Amino acid sequence: MPSNARASLSLEILGDADAVATRGAAVMAAELRAAVAARGRATLAISGGRTPLRAFALLAGAELPWSAIDVLQVDERCTPPGHEERNALQLARAFGAVAARWPEAFHWMPVEDVDARAGARRYAATLARVAGNPPVVDVLQLGLGADGHTASLFPGLALEAVTPTVGLTPSPGSWPRMTLTLPVLNAARSIVWLVSGRDKRAALEGLLAGEPAVVGSSVRRSGARILADRDAAEPAA
Repeated sequence: MPSNARASLSLEILGDADAVATRGAAVMAAELRAAVAARGRATLAISGGRTPLRAFALLAGAELPWSAIDVLQVDERCTPPGHEERNALQLARAFGAVAARWPEAFHWMPVEDVDARAGARRYAATLARVAGNPPVVDVLQLGLGADGHTASLFPGLALEAVTPTVGLTPSPGSWPRMTLTLPVLNAARSIVWLVSGRDKRAALEGLLAGEPAVVGSSVRRSGARILADRDAAEPAA
């Protein structure tokens, strides 16, 4: 068992996916306000998925100083521009008027570059500009796949670390991915996991136990919290 597994993870169990989204939005809003108050600006790195999208729609309605917040992507599918599987398209819709009013605050991964490695290097430069070098994200939102993956770090699939902070991975699906690397995930000041659905039960149990086969177990545990619905958390409750 990795030493990371010895640290306990904070687990909050909520009634359903909507409750996870509501609580997640409230937690992220509070962390962002605190970061802006402490340092004048804040960074938020976000993942896709049904429950996170609900949370971001709620976050967009919160009273936040969006002109002082930079939003980054944790990962992205390398699809053609405008493809419906592109996380950026779904995330921009979720943030709605906020993304429209402050487009410069949303830093989408440049996966449309013909040279994917050049795109990864370009995003690494963006990350360094808004989050420092090495980058420290204030609020990191992660999801958990039924196979235990998080970000676009999949079990059994090698990451090509184009830079120390941004890499490329193959995918079990049809599109390769661009993703932040584990050092970036582990350096975040606050980590918020949003996990919902019966299909996540085994993966969540493995994450809580620190099982090495669950890729999410490689993410720092101290200072991280999991917000999960009963469907996902019942065996671990």
